[in-house]
Amino acid sequence: MRIGIVGLGVISKVYLETLREFAETTVTAVADLVPERASAVVGARATSVDEIYTAPDVDLILNLTIPTAHSAVARSAIAGGKHVYGEKPLAISTVESREILSLAENAGVQVGCAPDSVLGTGVQTARATLDSGGIGAPFAATAFMTTPGHERWHPDPEFYYRHGGGPLMDMGPYYISALVTLLGPVRRVVGMASTPQATRTIGSGPRAGTVFPVEVATHVTGVLEHNTGALSTMMMSFGVWAGQLPRIEIYGTEGALSVPDPNGFEGTVSVFHPSDPQWSVVQPSAGYLGANRGCGVVDMVRAIDHGMPSRASGELAHHVLDVMESLLAAADSGKSVDVLSMCDRPAAVPLGGGD
Repeated sequence: MRIGIVGLGVISKVYLETLREFAETTVTAVADLVPERASAVVGARATSVDEIYTAPDVDLILNLTIPTAHSAVARSAIAGGKHVYGEKPLAISTVESREILSLAENAGVQVGCAPDSVLGTGVQTARATLDSGGIGAPFAATAFMTTPGHERWHPDPEFYYRHGGGPLMDMGPYYISALVTLLGPVRRVVGMASTPQATRTIGSGPRAGTVFPVEVATHVTGVLEHNTGALSTMMMSFGVWAGQLPRIEIYGTEGALSVPDPNGFEGTVSVFHPSDPQWSVVQPSAGYLGANRGCGVVDMVRAIDHGMPSRASGELAHHVLDVMESLLAAADSGKSVDVLSMCDRPAAVPLGGGD
């Protein structure tokens, strides 16, 4: 599959490295609004953003732009007859993401979306443990992501604090995608949110000291009710200086499961049974080995080749976005909100990815 990349920021370097490791993918063209970024990429043709969507040597557009541009890039790629895989979120609203999926279906092309970290050995080994009955019937989970904020290290952090940003939209896709992979889709949510700081200050780079406004909730907490009846308690925050909370834990009728950071591909999975007072490490038993950003593109290409649904699919990304949007709506209304979209629980990944 011939890949054209739109957006050559920091994350593009990792994608380029990953895609060059697999025989199924080759990066043929790259484009960025800053032409110098495209010309600096070795081994791919630098072109314009407008031209890449209709380029004859491109089959799939990899969309690595900022969140507010995700929808426009995806629509342009689909209009050019290209498959499209994007960074998360799929769009900044479910209205936009629903349109992307509809356009892709009509055009006969596929849509995929990050995060693909759920395809690594961490989340997939945890899933295999659940599916084998390792902790009995899962009935609850916790998911925590806390940080003081990205402005401490990012030289241009404003977009994290505008519409489409915030801890939920930025980091929530990792955690909710993992929860859906582990426990299935979500049918209802309740939530609350706050914005403790009205402004933030850039802490590094040439613009250090610059103060900018915060336009979104920076502390979001809520409960997700899965179709199975399991309840996941979440907290996503850009306001916590330090914490010792677990990333994700799953609680079952016969034990508990500790899941590593879903923002990573590996990590230690541990299980607790009442018959043993110690947590036991579960050896990797499923997932892509040594994976990194971009394995979801490879997984999507393999799915297209075999006529199968991809695991990091547009449908999953739309559902995750719907869950996040519903959580914020619940926080605004003070009432529970039904999640109207639905998706299949993605297929499990065999150890090594099945390659």
